[in-house]
Amino acid sequence: LTAAVPHFIMAYSSLPFPPSTPVFPCASIIHKYLVSYVEHFNLMPHVRLNTSVESVERKAGKWEVKVSTGESSIFDLVLVCNGYFRVPRYPATAGIEDWLKEGRATHSAWYRKPRNLGKVLVVGCGLTGRDLAPEMASVSQTVVHSMPGGQNEDRGNLKIRGRVSKFEDNGRVMFEDGIFEEDIDHCILATGYQTSYPFFSDSGVPPPVPPLPSELYNTTYGVFPLAKHIFPLHDPSLAFLRLPGKVIPFPLVEAQARAILHVFIHPEAFNSTQEAIDVITRYEELRSHTGDDMRGIAKAWDVMPVEQFDYRDQLHEFAAGTFEVVKVEEWEKVMLKNTVVLRTVWRELERSGEADEWVKGVGENGTHEWVSLLQRMLEKAKEMGLPVLDIQQARL
Repeated sequence: LTAAVPHFIMAYSSLPFPPSTPVFPCASIIHKYLVSYVEHFNLMPHVRLNTSVESVERKAGKWEVKVSTGESSIFDLVLVCNGYFRVPRYPATAGIEDWLKEGRATHSAWYRKPRNLGKVLVVGCGLTGRDLAPEMASVSQTVVHSMPGGQNEDRGNLKIRGRVSKFEDNGRVMFEDGIFEEDIDHCILATGYQTSYPFFSDSGVPPPVPPLPSELYNTTYGVFPLAKHIFPLHDPSLAFLRLPGKVIPFPLVEAQARAILHVFIHPEAFNSTQEAIDVITRYEELRSHTGDDMRGIAKAWDVMPVEQFDYRDQLHEFAAGTFEVVKVEEWEKVMLKNTVVLRTVWRELERSGEADEWVKGVGENGTHEWVSLLQRMLEKAKEMGLPVLDIQQARL
Protein backbone atom coordinates (compact mmCIF):
# COMPACT_ATOMS: atom_id res chain seq x y z
CA LEU A 1 0.00 0.00 0.00
CA THR A 2 1.17 3.54 -0.71
CA ALA A 3 0.46 7.05 0.56
CA ALA A 4 -2.84 8.55 -0.55
CA VAL A 5 -1.29 11.97 -1.29
CA PRO A 6 2.14 13.24 -2.42
CA HIS A 7 4.54 13.16 0.51
CA PHE A 8 5.39 16.82 0.06
CA ILE A 9 1.91 17.89 1.16
CA MET A 10 1.63 15.26 3.91
CA ALA A 11 4.90 15.93 5.78
CA TYR A 12 5.18 17.82 9.05
CA SER A 13 6.29 21.39 8.43
CA SER A 14 9.28 20.92 10.74
CA LEU A 15 10.76 17.97 8.83
CA PRO A 16 10.27 17.24 5.12
CA PHE A 17 10.76 13.80 3.61
CA PRO A 18 14.34 13.25 2.35
CA PRO A 19 15.34 14.30 -1.19
CA SER A 20 14.60 11.72 -3.91
CA THR A 21 11.72 10.15 -1.95
CA PRO A 22 9.11 8.54 -4.25
CA VAL A 23 6.20 10.95 -4.73
CA PHE A 24 3.76 8.39 -3.29
CA PRO A 25 5.89 6.50 -0.76
CA CYS A 26 5.04 3.00 0.45
CA ALA A 27 4.25 2.18 4.08
CA SER A 28 7.84 1.22 4.97
CA ILE A 29 9.15 4.61 3.78
CA ILE A 30 6.51 6.46 5.80
CA HIS A 31 7.41 4.36 8.84
CA LYS A 32 11.07 5.24 8.35
CA TYR A 33 10.12 8.93 8.11
CA LEU A 34 8.23 8.78 11.42
CA VAL A 35 11.14 7.02 13.10
CA SER A 36 13.50 9.71 11.78
CA TYR A 37 11.15 12.38 13.14
CA VAL A 38 11.32 10.83 16.61
CA GLU A 39 15.11 10.62 16.41
CA HIS A 40 15.54 14.13 14.97
CA PHE A 41 13.63 15.72 17.85
CA ASN A 42 14.86 13.25 20.50
CA LEU A 43 11.35 12.18 21.49
CA MET A 44 12.07 8.65 22.74
CA PRO A 45 12.87 9.74 26.33
CA HIS A 46 9.23 10.87 26.48
CA VAL A 47 7.80 7.62 25.07
CA ARG A 48 6.99 4.46 27.03
CA LEU A 49 6.53 1.35 24.89
CA ASN A 50 4.81 -1.96 25.73
CA THR A 51 2.48 -0.17 28.15
CA SER A 52 -1.23 0.31 27.57
CA VAL A 53 -3.54 2.83 29.24
CA GLU A 54 -6.22 1.02 31.25
CA SER A 55 -8.30 3.97 32.45
CA VAL A 56 -8.46 7.77 32.45
CA GLU A 57 -10.64 9.34 35.14
CA ARG A 58 -11.35 12.89 36.28
CA LYS A 59 -10.72 13.24 40.02
CA ALA A 60 -10.56 16.44 42.06
CA GLY A 61 -9.73 18.62 39.07
CA LYS A 62 -6.95 16.32 37.88
CA TRP A 63 -6.68 13.31 35.57
CA GLU A 64 -5.83 9.92 37.07
CA VAL A 65 -4.28 7.61 34.49
CA LYS A 66 -3.83 3.91 35.23
CA VAL A 67 -1.62 1.79 32.98
CA SER A 68 -1.12 -1.93 32.38
CA THR A 69 1.94 -2.10 34.66
CA GLY A 70 -0.30 -1.29 37.61
CA GLU A 71 1.05 2.24 37.99
CA SER A 72 -1.25 5.20 38.54
CA SER A 73 -0.25 8.81 37.82
CA ILE A 74 -1.93 12.21 38.16
CA PHE A 75 -1.84 14.73 35.31
CA ASP A 76 -3.11 18.26 34.73
CA LEU A 77 -3.57 17.74 30.99
CA VAL A 78 -4.29 14.70 28.82
CA LEU A 79 -3.93 14.43 25.03
CA VAL A 80 -5.55 11.38 23.45
CA CYS A 81 -3.48 10.46 20.39
CA ASN A 82 -4.08 6.73 19.93
CA GLY A 83 -5.52 7.05 16.41
CA TYR A 84 -8.24 4.84 15.01
CA PHE A 85 -6.67 2.63 12.35
CA ARG A 86 -6.62 -0.40 14.61
CA VAL A 87 -10.11 -1.63 15.54
CA PRO A 88 -11.76 -2.95 12.35
CA ARG A 89 -15.27 -1.95 11.32
CA TYR A 90 -17.07 -4.96 9.89
CA PRO A 91 -20.12 -4.69 7.64
CA ALA A 92 -23.48 -6.04 8.81
CA THR A 93 -23.93 -7.97 5.56
CA ALA A 94 -25.83 -11.25 5.91
CA GLY A 95 -23.51 -14.23 6.27
CA ILE A 96 -20.29 -12.34 6.93
CA GLU A 97 -20.03 -13.55 10.54
CA ASP A 98 -19.77 -17.18 9.40
CA TRP A 99 -17.08 -16.27 6.87
CA LEU A 100 -15.11 -14.47 9.59
CA LYS A 101 -15.43 -17.40 12.01
CA GLU A 102 -14.26 -19.83 9.33
CA GLY A 103 -11.27 -17.63 8.43
CA ARG A 104 -12.62 -17.21 4.91
CA ALA A 105 -12.79 -13.41 5.47
CA THR A 106 -10.31 -11.03 7.11
CA HIS A 107 -10.08 -7.28 7.53
CA SER A 108 -7.56 -5.22 5.58
CA ALA A 109 -6.05 -4.19 8.94
CA TRP A 110 -4.07 -7.43 8.76
CA TYR A 111 -3.03 -7.04 5.11
CA ARG A 112 0.73 -6.66 4.60
CA LYS A 113 1.58 -7.67 1.04
CA PRO A 114 -0.12 -9.31 -1.95
CA ARG A 115 -0.14 -13.10 -2.09
CA ASN A 116 -1.99 -15.65 -4.14
CA LEU A 117 -5.13 -16.66 -2.26
CA GLY A 118 -6.92 -18.05 -5.29
CA LYS A 119 -10.11 -16.23 -6.17
CA VAL A 120 -10.28 -13.17 -3.91
CA LEU A 121 -13.13 -10.78 -3.10
CA VAL A 122 -12.14 -7.27 -1.98
CA VAL A 123 -14.94 -5.27 -0.34
CA GLY A 124 -14.67 -1.47 -0.05
CA CYS A 125 -14.10 1.51 -2.33
CA GLY A 126 -11.93 3.69 -0.11
CA LEU A 127 -8.26 4.27 -0.85
CA THR A 128 -7.27 0.99 0.80
CA GLY A 129 -9.71 -1.03 -1.27
CA ARG A 130 -8.69 0.75 -4.47
CA ASP A 131 -5.00 0.08 -3.77
CA LEU A 132 -5.47 -3.45 -2.49
CA ALA A 133 -7.59 -4.84 -5.35
CA PRO A 134 -5.05 -4.26 -8.17
CA GLU A 135 -2.20 -5.36 -5.88
CA MET A 136 -3.94 -8.67 -5.23
CA ALA A 137 -4.83 -9.00 -8.91
CA SER A 138 -1.11 -8.93 -9.73
CA VAL A 139 -0.60 -12.28 -7.94
CA SER A 140 -4.05 -13.89 -7.69
CA GLN A 141 -6.05 -16.03 -10.08
CA THR A 142 -9.05 -13.67 -9.97
CA VAL A 143 -9.95 -10.62 -7.89
CA VAL A 144 -13.54 -9.41 -7.52
CA HIS A 145 -13.71 -5.81 -6.27
CA SER A 146 -17.06 -4.96 -4.65
CA MET A 147 -18.02 -1.32 -4.18
CA PRO A 148 -21.27 0.61 -3.68
CA GLY A 149 -22.66 1.60 -7.06
CA GLY A 150 -20.04 -0.44 -8.90
CA GLN A 151 -20.88 -1.22 -12.53
CA ASN A 152 -20.27 -4.81 -13.61
CA GLU A 153 -17.04 -4.78 -15.55
CA ASP A 154 -14.25 -7.28 -16.21
CA ARG A 155 -10.70 -5.97 -16.59
CA GLY A 156 -8.69 -9.10 -17.24
CA ASN A 157 -8.53 -10.99 -13.95
CA LEU A 158 -9.98 -7.99 -12.05
CA LYS A 159 -13.77 -7.87 -11.89
CA ILE A 160 -15.75 -4.86 -10.69
CA ARG A 161 -19.05 -5.57 -8.95
CA GLY A 162 -21.62 -3.69 -6.85
CA ARG A 163 -22.33 -3.97 -3.14
CA VAL A 164 -22.45 -7.45 -1.59
CA SER A 165 -25.92 -8.31 -0.28
CA LYS A 166 -25.19 -11.80 1.08
CA PHE A 167 -22.29 -14.13 1.84
CA GLU A 168 -23.42 -17.72 1.27
CA ASP A 169 -21.91 -21.16 1.85
CA ASN A 170 -19.20 -22.71 -0.29
CA GLY A 171 -17.71 -19.39 -1.38
CA ARG A 172 -20.85 -18.07 -3.05
CA VAL A 173 -21.57 -14.33 -2.89
CA MET A 174 -24.67 -12.46 -4.03
CA PHE A 175 -24.53 -8.80 -5.06
CA GLU A 176 -27.24 -6.14 -4.75
CA ASP A 177 -28.19 -6.46 -8.42
CA GLY A 178 -28.91 -10.17 -7.97
CA ILE A 179 -25.86 -11.60 -9.75
CA PHE A 180 -23.55 -14.12 -8.07
CA GLU A 181 -19.86 -14.93 -7.91
CA GLU A 182 -18.98 -18.55 -7.18
CA ASP A 183 -15.97 -20.22 -5.57
CA ILE A 184 -14.56 -17.24 -3.67
CA ASP A 185 -11.54 -18.54 -1.74
CA HIS A 186 -11.02 -15.50 0.47
CA CYS A 187 -12.58 -12.10 1.18
CA ILE A 188 -10.64 -9.02 2.31
CA LEU A 189 -12.81 -6.39 3.99
CA ALA A 190 -11.45 -2.88 3.36
CA THR A 191 -14.37 -1.43 5.31
CA GLY A 192 -12.75 1.08 7.61
CA TYR A 193 -12.18 1.35 11.34
CA GLN A 194 -13.91 2.31 14.58
CA THR A 195 -12.75 4.98 16.99
CA SER A 196 -11.85 3.09 20.14
CA TYR A 197 -11.02 4.46 23.58
CA PRO A 198 -11.05 1.42 25.90
CA PHE A 199 -9.77 3.59 28.75
CA PHE A 200 -13.01 5.64 28.62
CA SER A 201 -16.55 4.31 28.97
CA ASP A 202 -18.37 3.88 25.65
CA SER A 203 -21.70 5.68 25.31
CA GLY A 204 -23.00 4.86 21.83
CA VAL A 205 -24.96 7.32 19.70
CA PRO A 206 -26.02 10.52 21.55
CA PRO A 207 -29.64 11.70 21.80
CA PRO A 208 -30.97 14.41 19.45
CA VAL A 209 -29.65 17.94 19.92
CA PRO A 210 -30.40 20.42 21.49
CA PRO A 211 -29.67 20.30 24.33
CA LEU A 212 -26.06 19.24 24.05
CA PRO A 213 -25.26 16.24 26.25
CA SER A 214 -23.07 16.91 29.28
CA GLU A 215 -21.14 13.66 28.79
CA LEU A 216 -18.99 12.54 25.88
CA TYR A 217 -20.25 9.89 23.47
CA ASN A 218 -17.93 7.61 21.54
CA THR A 219 -20.10 6.90 18.51
CA THR A 220 -17.41 4.59 16.98
CA TYR A 221 -17.20 7.22 14.23
CA GLY A 222 -15.84 9.90 16.57
CA VAL A 223 -16.43 11.64 19.89
CA PHE A 224 -19.37 14.00 20.50
CA PRO A 225 -19.64 16.82 21.44
CA LEU A 226 -16.20 18.35 21.02
CA ALA A 227 -15.19 21.98 20.51
CA LYS A 228 -13.11 22.37 17.34
CA HIS A 229 -13.29 18.55 16.96
CA ILE A 230 -10.78 18.46 19.85
CA PHE A 231 -11.97 19.58 23.31
CA PRO A 232 -14.85 18.58 25.59
CA LEU A 233 -17.01 21.71 25.87
CA HIS A 234 -16.65 22.06 29.61
CA ASP A 235 -13.11 20.80 30.16
CA PRO A 236 -10.33 21.70 27.69
CA SER A 237 -7.76 19.95 29.89
CA LEU A 238 -8.60 16.88 27.78
CA ALA A 239 -7.98 16.88 24.02
CA PHE A 240 -8.51 14.37 21.20
CA LEU A 241 -6.26 14.51 18.13
CA ARG A 242 -6.85 13.24 14.59
CA LEU A 243 -10.59 12.55 14.72
CA PRO A 244 -11.25 14.30 11.35
CA GLY A 245 -11.34 11.82 8.49
CA LYS A 246 -10.45 11.94 4.78
CA VAL A 247 -7.79 14.55 5.51
CA ILE A 248 -4.04 15.01 5.11
CA PRO A 249 -3.19 13.80 8.63
CA PHE A 250 0.21 15.16 9.67
CA PRO A 251 -0.33 18.88 8.88
CA LEU A 252 -3.82 18.72 10.37
CA VAL A 253 -2.58 17.18 13.61
CA GLU A 254 0.17 19.79 13.71
CA ALA A 255 -2.47 22.55 13.56
CA GLN A 256 -4.54 20.80 16.23
CA ALA A 257 -1.51 20.49 18.50
CA ARG A 258 -0.87 24.24 18.25
CA ALA A 259 -4.48 24.99 19.14
CA ILE A 260 -4.27 22.61 22.10
CA LEU A 261 -1.08 24.16 23.43
CA HIS A 262 -2.57 27.63 22.98
CA VAL A 263 -5.54 26.68 25.17
CA PHE A 264 -3.30 24.99 27.74
CA ILE A 265 -1.11 28.11 27.97
CA HIS A 266 -4.00 30.59 27.69
CA PRO A 267 -7.13 28.88 29.09
CA GLU A 268 -9.02 32.17 28.86
CA ALA A 269 -8.88 31.81 25.06
CA PHE A 270 -11.36 28.93 25.22
CA ASN A 271 -14.92 30.30 24.92
CA SER A 272 -17.18 27.39 25.85
CA THR A 273 -20.37 29.31 25.02
CA GLN A 274 -19.26 30.13 21.48
CA GLU A 275 -17.93 26.61 21.02
CA ALA A 276 -21.31 25.17 22.03
CA ILE A 277 -23.01 27.43 19.49
CA ASP A 278 -20.57 26.22 16.81
CA VAL A 279 -21.33 22.58 17.65
CA ILE A 280 -25.09 23.14 17.41
CA THR A 281 -24.64 25.03 14.14
CA ARG A 282 -22.72 22.12 12.60
CA TYR A 283 -25.31 19.70 13.95
CA GLU A 284 -28.12 21.61 12.25
CA GLU A 285 -26.17 21.79 8.98
CA LEU A 286 -25.63 18.03 8.93
CA ARG A 287 -29.20 17.39 10.06
CA SER A 288 -30.47 19.32 7.04
CA HIS A 289 -28.75 16.70 4.85
CA THR A 290 -29.27 13.51 6.87
CA GLY A 291 -32.57 14.22 8.64
CA ASP A 292 -32.93 12.99 12.21
CA ASP A 293 -30.66 10.00 11.66
CA MET A 294 -28.26 10.42 14.59
CA ARG A 295 -26.01 7.64 13.32
CA GLY A 296 -25.78 9.37 9.95
CA ILE A 297 -24.89 12.65 11.67
CA ALA A 298 -22.29 10.88 13.81
CA LYS A 299 -20.79 9.25 10.73
CA ALA A 300 -20.49 12.59 8.90
CA TRP A 301 -19.44 14.69 11.90
CA ASP A 302 -15.66 14.53 11.50
CA VAL A 303 -15.50 13.94 7.75
CA MET A 304 -13.95 17.00 6.11
CA PRO A 305 -12.16 16.32 2.81
CA VAL A 306 -13.07 19.81 1.55
CA GLU A 307 -13.25 21.68 4.86
CA GLN A 308 -9.83 20.52 6.07
CA PHE A 309 -7.90 23.50 4.70
CA ASP A 310 -10.24 26.09 6.22
CA TYR A 311 -10.17 24.07 9.44
CA ARG A 312 -6.37 24.14 9.55
CA ASP A 313 -6.31 27.87 8.82
CA GLN A 314 -8.85 28.49 11.59
CA LEU A 315 -6.79 26.51 14.10
CA HIS A 316 -3.60 28.39 13.20
CA GLU A 317 -5.46 31.70 13.47
CA PHE A 318 -6.86 30.63 16.85
CA ALA A 319 -3.33 29.86 18.10
CA ALA A 320 -2.01 33.28 17.04
CA GLY A 321 -0.05 34.86 19.86
CA THR A 322 1.41 31.53 20.90
CA PHE A 323 2.53 30.46 17.42
CA GLU A 324 3.17 32.15 14.10
CA VAL A 325 0.06 32.18 11.91
CA VAL A 326 0.35 29.74 9.01
CA LYS A 327 -2.01 29.53 6.03
CA VAL A 328 -2.45 26.67 3.62
CA GLU A 329 -0.88 27.49 0.25
CA GLU A 330 -3.12 27.51 -2.83
CA TRP A 331 -0.84 25.08 -4.67
CA GLU A 332 -1.37 22.52 -1.91
CA LYS A 333 -5.14 22.67 -2.43
CA VAL A 334 -4.70 22.24 -6.18
CA MET A 335 -2.38 19.26 -5.74
CA LEU A 336 -4.81 17.53 -3.40
CA LYS A 337 -7.67 18.02 -5.85
CA ASN A 338 -5.48 16.42 -8.53
CA THR A 339 -4.29 13.54 -6.33
CA VAL A 340 -6.02 10.81 -8.35
CA VAL A 341 -4.44 12.14 -11.54
CA LEU A 342 -1.03 12.43 -9.88
CA ARG A 343 -1.26 8.84 -8.62
CA THR A 344 -2.10 7.68 -12.14
CA VAL A 345 0.91 9.52 -13.57
CA TRP A 346 3.19 8.17 -10.84
CA ARG A 347 2.09 4.58 -11.46
CA GLU A 348 2.79 5.05 -15.16
CA LEU A 349 6.27 6.39 -14.33
CA GLU A 350 6.87 3.36 -12.11
CA ARG A 351 5.61 1.01 -14.82
CA SER A 352 7.90 2.57 -17.43
CA GLY A 353 10.92 2.58 -15.08
CA GLU A 354 11.20 6.39 -15.11
CA ALA A 355 10.07 7.10 -11.54
CA ASP A 356 13.50 7.07 -9.88
CA GLU A 357 14.94 9.42 -12.49
CA TRP A 358 12.07 11.88 -12.04
CA VAL A 359 12.69 12.28 -8.29
CA LYS A 360 16.49 11.92 -8.31
CA GLY A 361 17.95 14.82 -6.32
CA VAL A 362 14.62 16.60 -6.00
CA GLY A 363 14.46 18.47 -2.69
CA GLU A 364 18.21 18.91 -2.24
CA ASN A 365 17.95 22.64 -2.96
CA GLY A 366 14.70 23.36 -1.19
CA THR A 367 11.08 22.35 -1.01
CA HIS A 368 10.19 24.44 -4.05
CA GLU A 369 11.68 21.67 -6.18
CA TRP A 370 8.92 19.30 -5.10
CA VAL A 371 6.28 21.85 -6.11
CA SER A 372 7.91 22.12 -9.53
CA LEU A 373 7.99 18.34 -9.87
CA LEU A 374 4.30 18.01 -9.07
CA GLN A 375 3.56 20.69 -11.64
CA ARG A 376 5.57 18.72 -14.22
CA MET A 377 3.53 15.64 -13.35
CA LEU A 378 0.31 17.55 -14.00
CA GLU A 379 1.67 18.65 -17.37
CA LYS A 380 2.43 15.02 -18.17
CA ALA A 381 -1.11 14.12 -17.10
CA LYS A 382 -2.44 16.55 -19.69
CA GLU A 383 -0.25 14.88 -22.33
CA MET A 384 -1.74 11.53 -21.28
CA GLY A 385 -5.23 12.94 -21.78
CA LEU A 386 -6.12 12.84 -18.09
CA PRO A 387 -8.58 15.39 -16.64
CA VAL A 388 -6.48 17.98 -14.78
CA LEU A 389 -7.83 20.77 -12.62
CA ASP A 390 -6.71 24.13 -14.03
CA ILE A 391 -3.51 25.10 -12.21
CA GLN A 392 -3.14 28.60 -13.61
CA GLN A 393 -4.84 30.17 -10.59
CA ALA A 394 -2.58 28.38 -8.13
CA ARG A 395 0.26 30.44 -6.72
CA LEU A 396 3.16 28.10 -7.49
